[in-house]
Amino acid sequence: MPDIAFTKPALPRAGALVLLLAEEAPLAGLAAEADGATAGAIARGLEAAKFKGRKGQTTTLWAPGAGLTKVVAIGLGKVADLTETGAEAAGGTIAGAVAQEREALVAADGLTPDQAASVALGTVLKSYRFDRYRTKEKEEDKPKLERLAVAVADVTKAKAAFAPLQAIADGVFLTRDLVSEPPNVLTPVECAERCKALTKLGVEVEILGPKEMKKLGFGALLGVAQGSVNEPRMVVMKWMGAAKGKKAAAKPVAFIGKGVTFDTGGISIKPAGGMEDMKWDMAGAGTVIGLMAALAGRKAKADVVGLVGLVENMPSGTAQRPGDVVKTASGQTVEVINTDAEGRLVLADVLHYAIETFDPRFMVDLATLTGAIIIALGHEHAGLFSNDDTLAQRIEAAGKAVGEAAWRMPLGDAYDKQIKSDIADMKNVGGRPGGSITAAQFIQRFVQGKPWAHLDIAGTAWSSKDLPTAPKGATAYGVRMLDRLVAEHYEG
Repeated sequence: MPDIAFTKPALPRAGALVLLLAEEAPLAGLAAEADGATAGAIARGLEAAKFKGRKGQTTTLWAPGAGLTKVVAIGLGKVADLTETGAEAAGGTIAGAVAQEREALVAADGLTPDQAASVALGTVLKSYRFDRYRTKEKEEDKPKLERLAVAVADVTKAKAAFAPLQAIADGVFLTRDLVSEPPNVLTPVECAERCKALTKLGVEVEILGPKEMKKLGFGALLGVAQGSVNEPRMVVMKWMGAAKGKKAAAKPVAFIGKGVTFDTGGISIKPAGGMEDMKWDMAGAGTVIGLMAALAGRKAKADVVGLVGLVENMPSGTAQRPGDVVKTASGQTVEVINTDAEGRLVLADVLHYAIETFDPRFMVDLATLTGAIIIALGHEHAGLFSNDDTLAQRIEAAGKAVGEAAWRMPLGDAYDKQIKSDIADMKNVGGRPGGSITAAQFIQRFVQGKPWAHLDIAGTAWSSKDLPTAPKGATAYGVRMLDRLVAEHYEG
């Protein structure tokens, strides 16, 4: 992650200069000054490249003069149409364009302080790399950018706008690190231990092991874990930001994450091809952990609890069998038809604990729950299910604002009937039709009528291609969406 600095507009004496240019607009401010210093070379180069400043258009001019090694022009489109996500995407482009420079200056003097901060955030987010296990990478393949200076008219306001964004970026990076870790490293125990680092930010962290969970009646979660030699954990993270220095709020908001650190499918084992991807079946938990870091890092004035159920789903002589019946912490019983439908079993117990312990004003759970949601929505939207219209609308709007799209899916009695069991209160799968919906119906049976939303992020937690502000790999989908949800509606 490069260091970000905001400075008054002034031409660099050497190095790389990035110009953020609006569509069909004449060179102005620092861009015009740079053009003058290079005897018009920049204007001539842009004209030769037919650069018009259209959104996403880029061109690079090498050694135009005045000591500059290169000038990168990035089109913003029409200034009136520049959105927050558009500014961030421009920042993501910067990350790639100057990756081999030690330092670079961005001419953002034509932008507002908030827009300049968004550009800086986009650069930071796109600069993420998970390279801790590479030992033979060529030096020329490593990014070199150490410092990015953003020239803006009002430095003080830009710094103030960027400060909370830096905390959010830290949370995003934490989530991406956790989701990217190999499963032999990030076991349930290790993931729980890493949560302890949040105490440095003021988060209270409590870790429950098998003995504590057995006393609480976590038959569903422990049933998933029983086939693995790696013990399960549940982690409770509390950030009481609204209560700092005054009486605690009556009810916190709660975020719950599925944390299956590796999912073989258990006895209902998955095909071998692509099973390595199941290291990120804990992405829901990873998002909750990163979200708690972001909220605490920016000192959110809200009372928030984050809970993650961490297990490994393995086949063995002690593994749960199809046909087993388990008793959940709520007292409801479940017939396990398919051991690969394990995430909903983990969430059932953790949701019940959240309700009984914290009586939250609402709950949002996140899980890479079903392949069916990818069939329905591809990799463009997460599936959103909710029993509360206001909460669902707020989540959708927050996601749209930060570029994390969610699409609301239906719930209903007809789907609920598909998980009726002949020998228990319910079964854990309802067949192929509406698979993501019947999974949500299962989870809804454990929310006790509380305002609740379920985000199925199976298609959005990991990307097989570069995105505007995320390289290929773990996306940390949900961290920014839910931080924005809290910021806009539940702080103060």
